[in-house]
Amino acid sequence: MSVLRLVVFDLDGTLIDSRRDLAESANEMLAGYGAPALPVEQVTDMVGEGARLLVQRACAAAGLAPVPDDALARFLAAYDRRLFDHTRPYDGVVAMLRALALHVRLAVLTNKPQPPAERLVKGFGFAPHVTSVIGGDAGYPRKPAPEGLLALVARARVTPAETLMVGDSWIDVETAERAGTGFCLARYGFGVARMPAGSLAAPALGIDAARDLVPIVLGAVP
Repeated sequence: MSVLRLVVFDLDGTLIDSRRDLAESANEMLAGYGAPALPVEQVTDMVGEGARLLVQRACAAAGLAPVPDDALARFLAAYDRRLFDHTRPYDGVVAMLRALALHVRLAVLTNKPQPPAERLVKGFGFAPHVTSVIGGDAGYPRKPAPEGLLALVARARVTPAETLMVGDSWIDVETAERAGTGFCLARYGFGVARMPAGSLAAPALGIDAARDLVPIVLGAVP
């Protein structure tokens, strides 16, 4: 591995387990139109490409067509209220961030909208260790487009070769590939179940718990 100076994390499924709050927010939105609730697992399969696509997929799955004009606003309002109801960091995440921040710069790149992303980073104590957060509506194309990741690289004044993206889904793999950074798969995350067959399913680096990232990164710092 090249020398590392920046580690960029996905949020949902990598730093936090947000499945239940996302599902309950989607179901609250659907209930407002008289549509049936969806299982948590079904909503989880819709997560990763931004709130608008999640709402579109949830409405389609519940037989609600066309998508109501205010469905996204209703979902975001529900999610804003539920943000911390059941969502929690994965075990060891805060300790991992604390350990890594002593040696490299850390950032978050998510397709979640910027306001809830920033609230979660602050609320769970990630903020003292994370220098930048870019959400899905922060002015860059959403992942797997590489622009957000490259913006974080530029902010940190490093190169893509000195950067490691950590995520749990094919979206994160493709983002890293397009940006020319390294990649580490968070195998404990809920996005892994939707990884496509083939080369994307088995990145060279992978971790089964957050703490496993520490020796990987420290073994590549200058």
